[in-house]
Amino acid sequence: MDSAAPYLTGQADQAASGQVLGLVVGIVHAVGWVITYWWVVAVAAVIVWAAIETVVRRLARKASAERMALELVPSRHFDPGFEEIFRRGVQLARASTSMPWWAPRRSKRVQVRLRADGSSPLRYRIEGPAGGERLLSITPFGPAVTVNRFRALADKRRDHVVRAEFVLRGKPTAPLREVPLAPDPLQPLIDAVSDLRAELGDLAEIRLDIQRAPKWTLRARRLQLMTDARRAERREASRAARWIRQDATGIEDSLSWQLQQLVAGKQGGGGRRLVMPPVPRRVDPQEALGKLFEDDHLVRVQLLVMCASNLEGRAEARLAQLQAALDVFGGGSRWAMRGWRAGPWRFGADHWPTRRSFERRWNLGHCQPPRPNWVRLEELTGLLKPPTVHCRLPLLAGDLPTFEHGNPDLLLQGIYRGPDGRRRLVATYAAETLFEVGVGKAGGGKTERALAQAIGWGHAGGGLMFVDPHRDSWPRALPFLAHDHLMQRIALVDLNANGLAPQLSCWNPIGMHQGQVAHEVVEATADAYASVLGWDDATAPRALTIFTAALTVLVAVNEAACQAGRPEDQATIFHVRSLLTDHGFRVAALTAVEGRLDEETRSWWRTVFPTLPADAFGVVLNPIARLSANPVTRAFLGQPAGVYNIRAAMDSRMIVWVCPGGNGPTDRLITALLARDLLRAVRSRRDTPEGQRVPFRPYFDELITLTGAAPETIAAMFEDFRKYRVHVHGMTQLLARLPIPVRLSLVQNASTLASTAGSQSAIAPITAEWGDRPSPDVVASLDRFEHYMSLTVKGRRVGPVRITGPHLDEVFADLARPGQVAALERAARATAGAAPLTTLTDRAADQLTRVSGFLAQLANATPSNVQFTKKGYK
Repeated sequence: MDSAAPYLTGQADQAASGQVLGLVVGIVHAVGWVITYWWVVAVAAVIVWAAIETVVRRLARKASAERMALELVPSRHFDPGFEEIFRRGVQLARASTSMPWWAPRRSKRVQVRLRADGSSPLRYRIEGPAGGERLLSITPFGPAVTVNRFRALADKRRDHVVRAEFVLRGKPTAPLREVPLAPDPLQPLIDAVSDLRAELGDLAEIRLDIQRAPKWTLRARRLQLMTDARRAERREASRAARWIRQDATGIEDSLSWQLQQLVAGKQGGGGRRLVMPPVPRRVDPQEALGKLFEDDHLVRVQLLVMCASNLEGRAEARLAQLQAALDVFGGGSRWAMRGWRAGPWRFGADHWPTRRSFERRWNLGHCQPPRPNWVRLEELTGLLKPPTVHCRLPLLAGDLPTFEHGNPDLLLQGIYRGPDGRRRLVATYAAETLFEVGVGKAGGGKTERALAQAIGWGHAGGGLMFVDPHRDSWPRALPFLAHDHLMQRIALVDLNANGLAPQLSCWNPIGMHQGQVAHEVVEATADAYASVLGWDDATAPRALTIFTAALTVLVAVNEAACQAGRPEDQATIFHVRSLLTDHGFRVAALTAVEGRLDEETRSWWRTVFPTLPADAFGVVLNPIARLSANPVTRAFLGQPAGVYNIRAAMDSRMIVWVCPGGNGPTDRLITALLARDLLRAVRSRRDTPEGQRVPFRPYFDELITLTGAAPETIAAMFEDFRKYRVHVHGMTQLLARLPIPVRLSLVQNASTLASTAGSQSAIAPITAEWGDRPSPDVVASLDRFEHYMSLTVKGRRVGPVRITGPHLDEVFADLARPGQVAALERAARATAGAAPLTTLTDRAADQLTRVSGFLAQLANATPSNVQFTKKGYK
């Protein structure tokens, strides 16, 4: 047994060594086979990778098909704080994982889409997994942002398209720049797309994909960064040691060192200096990892940009603008376009081989961010919310339509100069422009803008009334209205009586030949007097009662005359004096219309009137005496059957120019009568179905003058006229000088609020309505014809935006017909029934005789048992 042991041990050793040798030989043969047939291994690896990639892509496509889209629409005063935006970022990161367990990593993302195609300044959309809809629908922004559910957008094909993917460059652990919230961080991006033109097919879209990366990816990235940091530190230590040794060698070989050794007696015995190389310092993980040090709120992002246009060169220029806008976020790291450049050529997402990958990620919403694209949520603050109140949005054609000559649906507002310098005529929709208010100093362009708007509206077939106490607007508008198709629609009511042989129109405020309702005529005339004279039930109840009773009788007389076919025998407002002071005329009138008066009115004339003292009538008769003393007003109001009929003008789309003539007491009374009659005529439209009411636009220039005569009437117009499709436009120099009821109604109901330059104190009430954006000092420094205005388009307020007021000689140069001005003047006066002043004065003087004759005939035909007398008053 002992002799066999060495033999067995030797066999075991030989077997073990044979196995090891065989293993080595096998490995060598395998390596040789791999080297010889490397292509087989490569093909197998490619097949396996392709199979895995195919499965992943199919699963990702299936997962991405179940996406939802939300559009966030901010309010005008949306002003979120940092915490609200950060919370929204946390929601987005959390929603990115709301996917089935089998969904590949590339499909787990939430996408922020910033899109501009010329229809709106910037559409802000969120797209993500369908499972995250409930989480994303309720935002930390509250009611300041409206969240709407939308389907995926489908783009039509453009001729020229450029694509780009952005990657973080610079120090990989450094954050982006902290951009303040005011002004809005989105402002550079909005400025870059502010001159988009939808008619050219312009499109620009930025897509930011946010993805929560797995822990192992973050650990691998940290390990790489730490390794790089340590390697860099060792490299730096080696470099420092090398420089130290070189410095030491240089010192020892220097002449000064050798002399020092001789003096010290150490020549040949000192040896060389001992040099201690520096030890690499310990790498601080927080310093080396930077923003990747902590796990919280760390995401991976993918930033894709696509620009398109049907015009060559515009898409490339737009991409360059967006690239410059993204530079605003650059700090320790920055957004740079991925790819490489060779001379004038750039190879990136638009070229092979990366273009196909870009389009797949773009169309399917897959997120495969570059390795450096790690950011913290606070770095993305500017992109995690819609535009705020601090953002200056451009005015696009979709926000404010372009004016078209002859289009009755549009109302000219002015000239807007876009960010690219292009000028276009802008308008609002006529159906939405209910009331307008223009404020500013004299000569600033208020009247010019109103004239341009009125002329454009008139040429489009609309009816209007332009009330101008100073008459300056009429000769200015004449050349642009002097067209054959307009002449029959234009009427001029001018009370200025200029020239050697002045001609006037005429109007009987209490006439009944136009089918008015009796009590409405009485009420309108009495209210006009009361408004100008300050009558009410507290200050002048008796005067108001006397005047109303007298008007009731005279209107009844006129109603009888019209029914008898004798409208030329109607009484006028000047016959109030005869009714109150002439016993014979009063008895004849009351007897003739006794059957037309109600019992209460007859009782008042029987019992109350005889008890009134003689001095009770002075307060009523004095204003009428002033009207009668002025030949112009006597001629205008003293005709039995005047031509002026504002209700008929509304229904037939007439263009009526009214020039009251001044601002004195008599003129104010005329203005009050006209204004109250307009209010009566508009309210009488209740007899017409709403759909059949013809739109009509009164323009009131110099509201201070007009409201001085009829403040309550003007205020009622701005409150009631919308119901009857009558839309008032008012201009004034000082809003503060208007009566309080008028001022409150103007500002409350204005669809368009505009201001030219002026003093800051005068402009402050307007800018206060805009939240002092712009401030009064900005508006006060405007040039002539420049306006800031807020407008209403599609139910929402647009502006305030700076708009240049239209100049007639520029905007309507093609419509000017100076050679037909005289013909239009004659036609306008003829349509208004103008006659020589002397003729009208003579007719007014004879009217009392005609009315008395008619009353005598009517009284003889109407027996009465009642005598209307007044003791002591003949």
